Amino acid sequence: MGQFIFIPIIFFGLIVLISAFFIVKQQTAAIIERFGKFQSIRHSGLQLKIPLVDRIAGKLSLKIQQLDVIIETKTLDDVFVRLKVSVQYKVIRDKVYDAFYKLDYPHDQITSYVFDVVRAEVPKMKLDDVFVRKDDIAIAVKSELNDAMMEYGYDIIKTLVTDIDPDSQVKAAMNRINASEREKIAAQFEGDAARILIVEKAKAEAESKRLQGQGIADQRREIARGLEESVEVLNKVGINSQEASALIVVTQHYDTLQAIGGETNSNLILLPNSPQAGSNMLNDMVASFTASNQIGEAMKNAASNSKKKGEE
Repeated sequence: MGQFIFIPIIFFGLIVLISAFFIVKQQTAAIIERFGKFQSIRHSGLQLKIPLVDRIAGKLSLKIQQLDVIIETKTLDDVFVRLKVSVQYKVIRDKVYDAFYKLDYPHDQITSYVFDVVRAEVPKMKLDDVFVRKDDIAIAVKSELNDAMMEYGYDIIKTLVTDIDPDSQVKAAMNRINASEREKIAAQFEGDAARILIVEKAKAEAESKRLQGQGIADQRREIARGLEESVEVLNKVGINSQEASALIVVTQHYDTLQAIGGETNSNLILLPNSPQAGSNMLNDMVASFTASNQIGEAMKNAASNSKKKGEE
């Protein structure tokens, strides 16, 4: 009977003995209290406490943690904007006591400071400056938090402004402004390209006209040289210059008619194209030459007479 009495006592003793041992994970601190009073801080590894006397009041992670805080505030140009501030912090290893006993809700404390700093800094800036100077906002938040949270055993590693979200209407307006600016630049480039194309086209046409004129001049020079040679050949066989000119004009007239007639789909018409056209053309040319010679002789005589009178 006595053996059965010792079994529960032994079992209870084993439970008490086992409860005296506990394990603390890596990068974790356990706070031990004895009868409700702080006793010690235990770090990673197998630890021992007095059963029924000591208890684990809580555990704190020594890892770097992150808290995301979303704040809505107004800028200097009266635009409402939502900012997401990410705060990276950790418990200082030597200040676990302060971190555990001085603050019940560290997240709420950090959030309050972030709200306070952001709502003090952003209203001093215009919306465009908020995007450009977001690092300044993050530095201001970190400085304020470090000064405040160091006392409570928390070290602020870094603060980041990870998102800036203006009102949807403001974003649409900004997108329209950006699109208009890009369209303006595109129009300028297109205008420059069109102007360059016109200038280059004009240069090409001018060069083409110059070469065309040079070609026509060369052609007429060769024609004149050929006519001169033809007249000389005809003169050698006893045909005078007037008859040679008439023969050449008539020959060219009929060569032209033959060339036009050889084109089946040609829309060209030679005016005049009658058989008398050649002789009429020649008579007109002779009359023009005669008139020009008479005018030249008259001008020479007038000049000679005026010179004689001046000498007298």
